[in-house]
Formats: sequence, C-alpha cells, structure tokens
Amino acid sequence: MRNSLATLEAPLEHVRALIERATEAPSLATLADAAKLSPSHLQRAFRRRYGMSPAEYHRARRFGQFKSALRKGCAVADAVYDAGFGSGSRVYENTNRLLGMTPASYRAGGAGAHIRYTTTRTPLGQLLVAATAKGICSVTLGANDEELEQRLADEFPKASRERVDNGREEWLDAVIARIASELGWSDRAAPEMPPLDVAATAFQWRVWDALTRIPAGTTKSYGELAAELGQPGAARAIGQACGNNRLALIVPCHRIVREDGSPGGWRWGVERKRALLAQEEAARQG
Repeated sequence: MRNSLATLEAPLEHVRALIERATEAPSLATLADAAKLSPSHLQRAFRRRYGMSPAEYHRARRFGQFKSALRKGCAVADAVYDAGFGSGSRVYENTNRLLGMTPASYRAGGAGAHIRYTTTRTPLGQLLVAATAKGICSVTLGANDEELEQRLADEFPKASRERVDNGREEWLDAVIARIASELGWSDRAAPEMPPLDVAATAFQWRVWDALTRIPAGTTKSYGELAAELGQPGAARAIGQACGNNRLALIVPCHRIVREDGSPGGWRWGVERKRALLAQEEAARQG
C-alpha cells in the first residue's frame, strides 16, 4: 500500500537527509514537494517513522549539537551560534522541554535543577528512576542504592536531588510499574509512559526509537539495525547511541548484539544483559 511505512521508507529517508543538511528548518511544503507527498501526509508519516515532526527533528538535531558543545565547555553564546540557532532566545524557548534546566545550568552540572528519584529491587538488581519537573531523566541499574545515587550525582553534580519513596511520586511509580509489567515481573497492566526529559541528538532518538520496535525475545546486530535505518555504515555510531542510552529497560538497547550473535557489552553489565535476554527468550517461547 502507498500509505505503508515500508513503501514510504525511501521518501522519508530523503526528507530526513534534507533536514540533516539544512541550516534553517525547511518548510513542510518544501519537504512535501521533495517527497512527492501532501504536507499532511508527510507530517503524519514522518512522525510515525521518527517519533517527531520534521520541524521537531530539525530542532532536536541542532539541540543535540548545542548540548554537546556545552558539555565540552563551550561558552553558551558560542554554542548557540555554532549549533545554528541564530539567537539565544530561540534556545531558551525550548530549553525547559529539552533539558529541564537552562543551558548554563546544564553546562554547570544541573545547577538550579531539581531531580526527584526512587529505587526499587528487581530480579536484575537495584533500579533507580529519576525525573525533573518536565519528565523522566534517568533509569539505571546497579548493585545497590549507593552506586546508583553516585551515578546520578555524577550526571547532575550541582542539581538538587530528593529521594521520594512509598508511592509518593506518580511518574516514578509509573515507570517502575511499566517495567515490571513488560518484563513479566508483575501481573498488573502497564500504565502510560510519563513524558521524557532526556536531551539527545536526532540520530540517537532515531536509534532509540528503532530499539523500542525490536520485539522482546529477539535481537538484532548493530549492522542489521544500521541497515534498517538506511545507514549501513553506521554500526559504530549505533553502538555509541546505545552507550549513551540513559533509560535502561525503557529503551531496550540490551536487544542489540554483536554480528556473531554474542551479547557484547552493556552499560549496566553484560551478565545482566545475558540474564535479561534469556528471560525474554524463555517468555517468548512460552
């Protein structure tokens, strides 16, 4: 069918490539002409394929460049213009949605941000879930609370951090309940996923979105996923995107393996990865 995403793969990739090369966001009409689709059709199909509109994709790409520059120590003003924003006001219009804090605050280790978090025991070890006022910013696994709290402190050393437990934080509890449901640790229905507050490049978002479409109990290699995304030479970049994943189990990067089928690494421990894959495979076979 003409409306299927498989049929639209080539024109959508063409549009994505145009956006990647553009300094200023192309108009929807211009992109629609390039894809030989109506603007409304392109908008819907692009959002289904990449999880965001063409304009949001362009903004996320620039913001990823901006964030990287800040983390490397660039001055805010230099990072603004190097990322192609044109003016600082355009950055600050979207800062809260994309970072949950001001650019200077992010560069300063989260100064001024307030992060709420909780931990819980799982079959894979201790799980920490954290959120800003805008959404979930971290889901990590570790051996104990001390290890997990230290990781959070390392990521946001100057943010205020508040532990909340005993069902007193709706978003944190929803993430824990969703993970438990989807991994078979609970019989309760999975609640809706809260909003996310994780800044990333557009390519990272593409990889993470593709990872969520890998069925539980199955795996893909880095090369297979790169080919699926229309970038067969990007296997190494996909590995880096997996390494930058801050949402353990929500973005299932454990389902990516080496070309020979071996598990490879996982930022939360290869033994946990093996156990998780074995559990998902057993559940799939029934």
